[in-house]
Amino acid sequence: MTEQMNAYNERQNYNLETVNAEKAVVVGVNINNNPLYENSMTELENLAIACQIQCVARVEQNLKRATTQYYVGSGKVDEIRMGVEAFDADLVIFNHELTPSQMRNLEKALSVRIVDRTNLILEIFERRAQTREAKLQVEAAHLKYLLPRLIGSYEALGRQSGGVGTKNKGVGEKKLELDRRKVEQKIHDLNREIDQVEKERITQRKKRADSRVKGVALVGYTNAGKSTLMNAMLDLYSQKKEKKVFEKDMLFATLETSVRQMKLPDKKTFTLSDTVGFVSELPHDLVKAFRATLEEVKQADLLLHVVDLSNSDYKHQMKVTMDTLNEIDANEVPMLTIYNKADISSVNLNELADGIVVSAKTSLGIEQLVDAVKAHIFKDFIDCEVRIPIDDGKLFAFINENAGVYEMRFEENTTILLISCSPEVYEKIKMYRSDN
Repeated sequence: MTEQMNAYNERQNYNLETVNAEKAVVVGVNINNNPLYENSMTELENLAIACQIQCVARVEQNLKRATTQYYVGSGKVDEIRMGVEAFDADLVIFNHELTPSQMRNLEKALSVRIVDRTNLILEIFERRAQTREAKLQVEAAHLKYLLPRLIGSYEALGRQSGGVGTKNKGVGEKKLELDRRKVEQKIHDLNREIDQVEKERITQRKKRADSRVKGVALVGYTNAGKSTLMNAMLDLYSQKKEKKVFEKDMLFATLETSVRQMKLPDKKTFTLSDTVGFVSELPHDLVKAFRATLEEVKQADLLLHVVDLSNSDYKHQMKVTMDTLNEIDANEVPMLTIYNKADISSVNLNELADGIVVSAKTSLGIEQLVDAVKAHIFKDFIDCEVRIPIDDGKLFAFINENAGVYEMRFEENTTILLISCSPEVYEKIKMYRSDN
């Protein structure tokens, strides 16, 4: 058994940024030969890496159903203990959500911290949250996760609420001082603050809606390349470098919505939003907690569903994204499927359903993508010819700023423009049409 664990350890390539990374034994139970099991375990290890944790051993078991006491069988607990002792592991990570009693039983049997998949995802969100809104949402979700786990001794509570690992103390230590009533009150207070922030966001969104600027939102599984794609689109139109969004080959690199304005050479303008990625078994409270952030998706004129074509499990990831969109009532928004990472994919492109194939990293297909976006969101634009007085500089500037000018010529004291504009702009200048 130890030889198998050593072989597993040698196969891992973590690329961790910290020298003293915590070490974990990861545990998976394959219920009824789940075909998605292996990909789920790989994803669990990537979640650990995103949390700066080194996976030193993997323990697995095939079962028809999880056991009540430990989730795994009692004999498998001994095997997990061997892994913990052999590699001096700091914690054990389960690829499943454990009940409070299972967590207490495992901690008592193994004498190390036990972390389940939900807690690991919450910890990543807690570490990455930057804005006030995201921090409030994550803290509320974390407290809801802890609430049913407050039953029992404070000793048991202490082992559960200090962060994922023993070296990551912080918000968790404060939770030790809260009893159930105080936690419930804290959740209530956080939700009230979140509602206030949401009202502010709605006001900002209403201002954008009043400006009649079209909105496009990037959605998809975590690490599908949404941020890289957004930056590739910004690069194409020479936007300032400080406008770029953070990108990294890591799960949940983006936790807040970033909105950038795209102004095309033909003067057509739209906002492009980069949103938090989805993941299998995303804690329900996190989906609810990020409802304000995901509201950007519901209000968009077009969704770009970014798919990681290099991932062998991309079809399942597409389903997870669609299920999550259904959960937030965004399934009615028009959508384009964007197959990303084509440069490193082995998929036969002829087998793909309707969509656009791109590589955000190499900018392959980005221009075709923008053309497709334009065809969808500007289909109501109006082409017309207008005649304006040559000395009306204010009107000329307005048209030049808000419409695409394809042709310009002069006749006596008149400037003749062939333009394409939004219905809103058209209403303001239609009196100058040449055919009036």
